[in-house]
Amino acid sequence: MKIHYLLLIMASMLVWHCGGTDSDNQKATEDEQTSKLNEYGLTDFEMKYGIGPIQKRMYPGQINPALAKKGETIFQTKCSPCHKLDERYIGPAQRYATERRPPEYLLNMMINPDEMVKRHPEAKKLLAEYLSPMTFQNISQEDALNVLEYLRQMAKEGREKNIPEIPVFKSQIQKQN
Repeated sequence: MKIHYLLLIMASMLVWHCGGTDSDNQKATEDEQTSKLNEYGLTDFEMKYGIGPIQKRMYPGQINPALAKKGETIFQTKCSPCHKLDERYIGPAQRYATERRPPEYLLNMMINPDEMVKRHPEAKKLLAEYLSPMTFQNISQEDALNVLEYLRQMAKEGREKNIPEIPVFKSQIQKQN
């Protein structure tokens, strides 16, 4: 009886130690996905989340009003010469940018616009639409996070006040009419 009990414990320990954890298995799957390049020379992660220093998923929590206030100042200084919240301008309207793209994509676009426009197919579509590449603003990751927080706050405010979304592409405007 003791031998059966001992064998059962040893077998359980072997399975437990060799099986890994779900997070290990998930990480291995993510590594496999990111190591494969598509026809654009980008990984699956880069296709969805952009090219740049943000290389892991983010899960933003509640909007932080203090960070959003800092982000508003940065947006007014560095972004508003080309972007308005509710108007197509030199670049697309930004109020609902956080609903169109994941936070990682937006951060990579703010921090690394040159590489994004050169290599990412969605950024290339924006360049074709607006005929002007996004200018490198030397924005830090911290400042980009603050701008992201501001854009999240503006999207929330926009939904609460029923502010209509401005289409990114002219073809979307024609479909609305």
